[in-house]
Amino acid sequence: MFGILKGSKDQSAARRRSEAYRTLIRKEAELGGTLFGPLSKGNRREFFCLDEHTWIWHEEWLDIDGQRKIVTTRYDVRPSGVVKSQGGKGYQSLSPKEAKHFKQAIKLYQQRIHQMYA
Repeated sequence: MFGILKGSKDQSAARRRSEAYRTLIRKEAELGGTLFGPLSKGNRREFFCLDEHTWIWHEEWLDIDGQRKIVTTRYDVRPSGVVKSQGGKGYQSLSPKEAKHFKQAIKLYQQRIHQMYA
């Protein structure tokens, strides 16, 4: 009987940790989305660090015809450099200019996240 209760406690603790992690990611994604200027009403932008090697840029907007557009870009930081993938397509290297902007965005993101938790 005590084993069942312990297993239940372990699962509850794991659920709480998982939910806390998701909440932090959502807050960081929202903050990261503000790094690139204001958004028009109805648009959404997120930029966040998913794990040690993965960054996500997600943007949703309405085009001139009122159709919702969505683009998600995954950046993988590898020993050989940073590569990106959009829409589940293959990976491609960043241009030097894009790599410079990516590095600046990460630096600003880290500063803002540090301020958020300070």
